[in-house]
Amino acid sequence: MTRRLIDLSITLEAGLPSDPEMMIPNIVYSDHLQGADQMLQFFPGLSKDQLPGGLGWAFELVTLATHSGTHLDAPYHYHPTQDRGRPALTIDQIPLEWCFSDGVLLDFSGKADGERITAADVEQELKRIGYNLKPLDIVLVRTGADAYWGRAEYLVRGAGMTRESTLYLTGQGIKVVGIDAWSWDRPLSILAKEFQETGNPEVIWEAHFAGIEQGYCHMEKLANLGALPKPFGFKVACFPVKIKSASAGWVRPVAVFED
Repeated sequence: MTRRLIDLSITLEAGLPSDPEMMIPNIVYSDHLQGADQMLQFFPGLSKDQLPGGLGWAFELVTLATHSGTHLDAPYHYHPTQDRGRPALTIDQIPLEWCFSDGVLLDFSGKADGERITAADVEQELKRIGYNLKPLDIVLVRTGADAYWGRAEYLVRGAGMTRESTLYLTGQGIKVVGIDAWSWDRPLSILAKEFQETGNPEVIWEAHFAGIEQGYCHMEKLANLGALPKPFGFKVACFPVKIKSASAGWVRPVAVFED
């Protein structure tokens, strides 16, 4: 048996404009020379010439939001309640069983930026690939937006899910989904424009707010979905970092193919 692993995450980098300013990560790097100075503080009497090549450890100080980089949103991110009134799960409460299961890829990369992905679209794509959803499948949505990662335009790229298409998935027992765009919803600027034009608050964060009715998790800022060799027949592992009572946790999702 051979096993192939495909990384579905982006790389955290400092200063990239692909997030709102308050969410852009910052990374301070300490190299091995600086690490040698730091080690002297921990080992009294040590001199640098006693270290291999006069060098110590490397070290980084990272400042970022829980929604920076590829991450898994918990139901608590959307609302304090889920499942019509139950307390919403935070990221440290997400069952591990949700985060390792059969994966299925739905490809909507042919849709325009800001276009809706409807329940009918999901049904049609499932029919096209010949797949029937089952509870706890992990559904990955490809929009092609990851091609713009690292640029400011990433924030406005990709189609997005809606309330009805999200509830279509959760209604079939799906607990974890993911998308290669900045948001599971359509881009925020497009939602804001529609709200200003119509005054209809139902367009605001509609796919996220679907979690109030049926709790679920979604990954955002996925990558490499186009590298998946087939739309199903693989596992997805996407265990989030445990952060006490948080709305999200960083994740490095991996698609696992075995032949």
